[in-house]
Amino acid sequence: MSLNNFLKQVDPAVHKQYVMEKFKGGHTGRNFVIDQPDIKFEAPKFKKKLKLPKASDYPRPAGYLTARKLNPDDFYYAEHFKKFVNSLKQTFDDTTHDEERIIIPLYYEKNLIGLQGRSINPNPVKYITVMLDDDAPKIYGLDNIRKDAPVYVTEGPFDSTFIRNSIAMCGADANVDRWGISNPVWIYDNEPRNREITNRISKTIDSGQSVVIWPESIDDKDINDMVMSGLDVQSVIESNTYSGLEAKLKFTTWKKI
Repeated sequence: MSLNNFLKQVDPAVHKQYVMEKFKGGHTGRNFVIDQPDIKFEAPKFKKKLKLPKASDYPRPAGYLTARKLNPDDFYYAEHFKKFVNSLKQTFDDTTHDEERIIIPLYYEKNLIGLQGRSINPNPVKYITVMLDDDAPKIYGLDNIRKDAPVYVTEGPFDSTFIRNSIAMCGADANVDRWGISNPVWIYDNEPRNREITNRISKTIDSGQSVVIWPESIDDKDINDMVMSGLDVQSVIESNTYSGLEAKLKFTTWKKI
């Protein structure tokens, strides 16, 4: 039944008003029917999650992480790393020589945007990074920091777990300003003879940002090694953070190349 006939039967007074409004609007045809509204529904967006057991559920990854003073409950385990990655994103053409790896998840705004696989067995490729979203930040821990405070930026996810308000770059240095971090403190490995690292530290100092220059009394290569040696790494970092001219002077005496 048209709206016109419906109103005519139900309420003649309203029907007369409706006819007049229809006439004013140029709609004078008989049994005029109002068009149905065009309703558009946005497709729901589902967040990706890791469907893997925790590393703490298996002796080998749990033993490795515990020995490094890391919490096995913070990470996951894939018995067949390549097959698992391919279930999320086709990455490996050949899965014949697959292996087990510890899985380090990368989240941004509570959505799984990538992961790192850390080898347990001897392997020249210790870390494999896979991004599920190529436009997302290749950063570990970005959802768990206060961006209005100094943010410590380490080279690896494991190192970042020992430092307050810390993230890790899962790859080359990136512009963290893009992700709302205005006061980063960069922490590089303690390798004064590594030209790649010394070049990165030099560029960071030249950009005016803060950087940690390790004291000569420390021989350990990275934060995880320092923790295992019994050092209070947080205090060491806070006492050896420099910028500007002071950073350049400290860097000159630290590097060995």
